[in-house]
Amino acid sequence: MMHAHVQKSGWLSSVFVGSALVDFYAKLCVNDAAMMFDEIPSKNTVCVNVLLSAYAEAKMWDEVIQLVRRIPGLSFDVDNFTLTAALRACAGLCEVEMGRQIHATVLRKFDLGADVFLQSLFIEMYGKCGLAERARQVFDMVGFRVNGERKRDVVLWTSMLCVYGRNGNYVEVIRLFGNMLKEGIRPDGVAFLTVISACSHTGQVEIGMEYFKSMSLYGLFPSSEHYSCLVDLLCRAGELEKAWELVAEMPHSEDGNYTISMWGTLLSACNEHGNVDLGKLAAQQALELEPQNVGIYVLLSNMFARNGMWDEIGQLRELMKMRGLKKDIGWSSIGVAN
Repeated sequence: MMHAHVQKSGWLSSVFVGSALVDFYAKLCVNDAAMMFDEIPSKNTVCVNVLLSAYAEAKMWDEVIQLVRRIPGLSFDVDNFTLTAALRACAGLCEVEMGRQIHATVLRKFDLGADVFLQSLFIEMYGKCGLAERARQVFDMVGFRVNGERKRDVVLWTSMLCVYGRNGNYVEVIRLFGNMLKEGIRPDGVAFLTVISACSHTGQVEIGMEYFKSMSLYGLFPSSEHYSCLVDLLCRAGELEKAWELVAEMPHSEDGNYTISMWGTLLSACNEHGNVDLGKLAAQQALELEPQNVGIYVLLSNMFARNGMWDEIGQLRELMKMRGLKKDIGWSSIGVAN
């Protein structure tokens, strides 16, 4: 009704009213917000940023890129919010060339040192595009000046840790985390999650356990993700009994998916290490939480098959049939020539 009133009264010519309408529709339906944006006769940076924010929240990265490319024809300047949305899209689509163009534009026209969040996005963008060394070059150059000395906050350190973790350079994750602590930076939950995962992949069980225990020193309480990562650490090292005790004693979490995932991780590890009895118990715990979880049945079937337990496989298939469960067919897709 308000939209109709604005249309009839001629207030749609006001860029402020138009931007408010775009923001209104963006919270309901992104496509309607895009139609509203096209109807506004006069547009400005705020109006574009509202639609870019809506696209970014919906992870509609292609639409973000297309809108950013339209901006030069709209005859107004971009700001940090515009560039932030564009960089998030470049990271989401691995559009490294456009990311480089934005980086060059920022260096020419903006004070990058004044926006730590934008700096971290450049690190993240290069990292998601597989250019970990380029991300490290950005990390070494950014930060803010304090008495002539370059400082970096926890956001920048965590961004770089995540880049190394995502690209499989786990040794560098542990080294960088040590440097972070030496500089007196208080790590956050994401930093601990990344370094514990790195310890898991490098087989450094004791160090990973120490990092987990040290979270309380920084006023942090382990989440389900941290427990899940620690279970993975123990399972990879073959410490199945310790992993069992950890999951069984873990504080109650509202997110049951992580608990089921941990039992599944333990079940998979039992398959790898040939501990059938403990694997059955892990499967039982997971299925008590979610009896319809097909993935647990598949893991249990794989363990039975690996150990030649064909009668148990037959019983498991009958149970799945009785409960009306079917294994989903896996598939994947890639983009070729658009």
